[in-house]
Amino acid sequence: MSLNNRYDFALIFDVKDGNPNGDPDAGNMPRLDAETGHGLVTDVALKRKVRNFVALVKDQDMREPEAGQKRFEIYVREKAILNHQNQRAYAALKLDAVEAPAEATAEAEAAVEEADTKKKPAKKEKRKGSAEDVSKARDWMCQNFFDVRTFGAVMSTGTNAGQVRGPVQLTFARSVEPVVALEHSITRMAVATEGEAEKQQGDNRTMGRKHTVPYGVYVAHGFVSSFLAKQTGFGEDDLELLWQALAQMFEHDRSAARGEMSTRGLYVFKHDSELGDAPAHALFERIQIKKTVDVPRSFTDYSVNVDETDLPSGITLLRKLG
Repeated sequence: MSLNNRYDFALIFDVKDGNPNGDPDAGNMPRLDAETGHGLVTDVALKRKVRNFVALVKDQDMREPEAGQKRFEIYVREKAILNHQNQRAYAALKLDAVEAPAEATAEAEAAVEEADTKKKPAKKEKRKGSAEDVSKARDWMCQNFFDVRTFGAVMSTGTNAGQVRGPVQLTFARSVEPVVALEHSITRMAVATEGEAEKQQGDNRTMGRKHTVPYGVYVAHGFVSSFLAKQTGFGEDDLELLWQALAQMFEHDRSAARGEMSTRGLYVFKHDSELGDAPAHALFERIQIKKTVDVPRSFTDYSVNVDETDLPSGITLLRKLG
């Protein structure tokens, strides 16, 4: 079922004694706004957690032979080779001139075998594809990959499956208050090699560093376009899965660096019209988060006030969490 409404949403989450998003250009220190000291979490990091959650809950479904279960595959997976993913569309649609690399999927290899009876190109080149082939491949990718029809993707790096602008967009998350990035020395009571053990004369310990934020509350804003949703096939079932992922994704993303991260609020403003009935910034300003103590160390040290009075005509506030 296609979307017929615009949505704007605010995601509130917190972190305690963890690193919500390390910066590889700063030794994996928590990302910070250099001018204000506010913590940052990139949109890419948040989308990664959504992808991981969808893969977690839908992998079992995709093992079932029932039609339609493959709609929830994930395009950008850990260690995935994206050009191989693009090639699957050509293989599945039985488009000509499919070129399968050494590590291609069984589907692509089968398509190549079938194409052996046809004239082969003189040399292997980057697969451009006709405009019609690219359009068909693009539609196939949207139908089969949740993250493609949700967030969009550039799929023209090898076998050309086109480009998709996703209906769901997220901003960087920013902490409500400035955060302190701490650096801790840690010790492992073991070494990796015999050479290290000999140098330490049996002491056998390895020193390391760990970076954390003592506590911080972060807010990210998101937007859902019904016009782009119609182009990618993003429907009501996908939208409900997105809300579920945003509400529960941190519960299944525990690690030594992110032991205590939680979604604390998910406020969705639904517009009656597809174009929208109020500016997004005016809706987000209705959510006010303030600390109630000088040095907050838990979510109870903050107050969250949502102004639901006199909402603009055509706007409905849906509390998915909070």
